[in-house]
Amino acid sequence: MELIRRNIHMDRVRAEAVTQFALEDDVNMPENKPDVSTLNLERGEIAVDEIRPGTDCVTVKGRLCYRVLYHTAEEGSSLAVLEGKLPFEEKINLQGAAPTDTVTVEGEVEDLTVGIINTRKLNVQSLITLTARVEELYDEEAPVALHGEEKAEYRQMSLELAQIAICKNDIFRLKEEVTLPSNYPNIFQILWSNLSLGDVEFKAMEEKLGVSGDLHFFLLYEGEGEEHPIRPFETTIPFSGELECHGCREGMMPDIRYHMGQQELVMRPDFDGEERSIGLELVLDISVRVYEEEKLEIISDIYGVSSEISTVSHRASLRRLLARVTGKTKVTDRVRVNGSSVLQLLHSEGSVSPEQQSVVENGILLQGSLAVKVLYITGEDDAPYGCTQAQIPYRYTLEVPDIAPEDLGKVHAEVEQLQVTMLDGEEMDVKAVLSFSTVVFKSIPVELIGQVTVSELDSGRMSSLPGMAAYVVKPGDNLWNIGKKYYVPVETLRELNSLDSDELIPGQKLLVVKGG
Repeated sequence: MELIRRNIHMDRVRAEAVTQFALEDDVNMPENKPDVSTLNLERGEIAVDEIRPGTDCVTVKGRLCYRVLYHTAEEGSSLAVLEGKLPFEEKINLQGAAPTDTVTVEGEVEDLTVGIINTRKLNVQSLITLTARVEELYDEEAPVALHGEEKAEYRQMSLELAQIAICKNDIFRLKEEVTLPSNYPNIFQILWSNLSLGDVEFKAMEEKLGVSGDLHFFLLYEGEGEEHPIRPFETTIPFSGELECHGCREGMMPDIRYHMGQQELVMRPDFDGEERSIGLELVLDISVRVYEEEKLEIISDIYGVSSEISTVSHRASLRRLLARVTGKTKVTDRVRVNGSSVLQLLHSEGSVSPEQQSVVENGILLQGSLAVKVLYITGEDDAPYGCTQAQIPYRYTLEVPDIAPEDLGKVHAEVEQLQVTMLDGEEMDVKAVLSFSTVVFKSIPVELIGQVTVSELDSGRMSSLPGMAAYVVKPGDNLWNIGKKYYVPVETLRELNSLDSDELIPGQKLLVVKGG
């Protein structure tokens, strides 16, 4: 007797570890940079240069790349930018990892603080979080049919399963060109820029993935002219494109993780030869997981009629799609500015910092904060520009009916809208809409039969069974268990007792004839 098996394609995180560490250094100003008077904005990003897997560990080499916008100590107090990097090498304990594994590492700047030691030296401090994972593909073999000459009974259970159809890493390149409106001066020098994404969606198509969203672009620059006026410029550019994805079909379910990789801004002359155009190039590093839902009939139990049949099973965890959900919440607060009054707001940007997520009844409780930075004009001659920062907490439950703790999916969070307005010269009103999305799979624990052994019937056991019996149904009985006990096919029990359904009532009498 042979089991006919079907491979169920699965993916899992075999090993995962998170570590945090601090980076700090005193940075001397390069000779070609003017002295520092006051600080305005800072930004830090992690670049991973090398990943070396080992036994139960992984070593990561990388850099914290930082940028600082500051006022110079020169007359007129103009703005300047300092760029630098702090290298690091960190060993992460990753239980279960092997030197041959492919390990992915994600780095995040949890906190970046820049302080002034003197006009020619800054102190840079940062808290870095690294997440290392070993992800793998594997197959579970599920029995779907039985082949052989022996007379046997088997029953099946119907499962709705989500199998992984496509698993790969890819990149999506965005190229856009922005031209300044006619009432803006030509660009002399770019001081600060910010690129962010919003409303990013991925759609499964035939042999490809559709990608769409909005690219938010902010530019602060020195304009041409005798006084080099500083001008802010902000715009939103919708984008769409396609990513080649062999094997993808409409109706499949993409679960895509992405983050912004390499960015490049290039000043270009317009048709009149003036520096008024900016070429934007952005690389999205994308982790592609595409799933396919399927209904499968799996053999759950077997017993012999003319022979003894025993089985060996192993416990497995399959899954089905529980929900693909999105949700939004509003965040509001008032932020006071210390030290200077605000004449005009120039730019605001925000990022979501998730801190905790946990399963509650019919949902996922999300807690964290919205980090807001606001650049503004003060009107003071020695420091005409200022910046304030705030952390605004949020608490939101993403509705996922019937979710259990083991079903928790990874939640993606982004700032969909951010609006900052002045209430007076010292207080700002912050309103934001945060968007959350996740794909949740329901865990299905099952016993999968992996081996079948056929042997002769136990003569002693068979002789102990009556040739014909009136069986009284007990609570919990069913036709399958009764047939298995007496080596009788289920269909024979139905026919002998003229049953229209398999439903039994405790106390009901059934005629059972041994051997069918």
